[in-house]
Amino acid sequence: MQPPLVVLTGATAVGKTELALALAARLDAEIVSADSRQVYRYMDVGTAKPSAAERAAVPHHLVDVAYPDQPYSVVEYQRAATRTLAAIAARGRPALLVGGSPHYLQAVVDRIQPAGGSRPLRAWLERADAGDRGHERLDAWLRALDPEAAERIDRQNRRRVLRALEVTLANGYPFSQVGRTREAALPATWIGLRRPRPALHARIGGRIAAMLAAGWLDEVRVLLAMGFAPTLPAMSATGYREMVRVVRGELELTEAVTQVQRATNAFVRRQETWLRADPRVHWLDADAPNLVDQALVAIETDAQPAER
Repeated sequence: MQPPLVVLTGATAVGKTELALALAARLDAEIVSADSRQVYRYMDVGTAKPSAAERAAVPHHLVDVAYPDQPYSVVEYQRAATRTLAAIAARGRPALLVGGSPHYLQAVVDRIQPAGGSRPLRAWLERADAGDRGHERLDAWLRALDPEAAERIDRQNRRRVLRALEVTLANGYPFSQVGRTREAALPATWIGLRRPRPALHARIGGRIAAMLAAGWLDEVRVLLAMGFAPTLPAMSATGYREMVRVVRGELELTEAVTQVQRATNAFVRRQETWLRADPRVHWLDADAPNLVDQALVAIETDAQPAER
């Protein structure tokens, strides 16, 4: 028996992609991305998007579904992922939901009822955020309107900050209250990968170097040449605004790398804090020599009917 869904999660750079590809080959499964940055076209290198060869080997879904200047909220993602999972199930194949974006995973698996929004309000907030001292003003608004959300949300994640303000202003209740209404969770096996923090930080440093070697700066130059403003919420993906400053001669590359590493390490701490609190996760050592077999055992165990 196969469970209807396998969630594969863990911190940035922990090794989710490698395990997902191996599991997909063993299970004849399809991969559904739960990465809030890989939804954007033209942002391949800096989001560590699966390569063309990897996507050719295993069907991947919800990658390259929006343009960088197109609003794409967790609401759109939830709807698209729900349709995608239903289609995979109809084909009789298992699905691997792979990613480290907590709110994307919760929206799909825990079926959180998202709050409505307002596109005109969102557009106005985006213009305000891009203006002189816009970040400071909107951050102050969020602290006043919803202190809990302001404390929890990374200020560098402008898309999330704007979504919090949009929901709060459009619905008349704090964004931090969203998610407390939900349907029954989808049955799923949760597998989490972990590494010791120093080893993970070293992998992050190696990933940043590999992204630069693969043409991250050229990717940013192309995005700017295509007219995508660095103030867009999509461009708040870790590292892009630092690379924009490098391209424009406003920041030395070595300092940009330091800033990106620091921001990524901080994001990893938040990811791990959220994931450790979920008792459903089967934690596996990402360096285990029999990692794939351990994951398969966890999946098979969850697939067994409960003893009476």
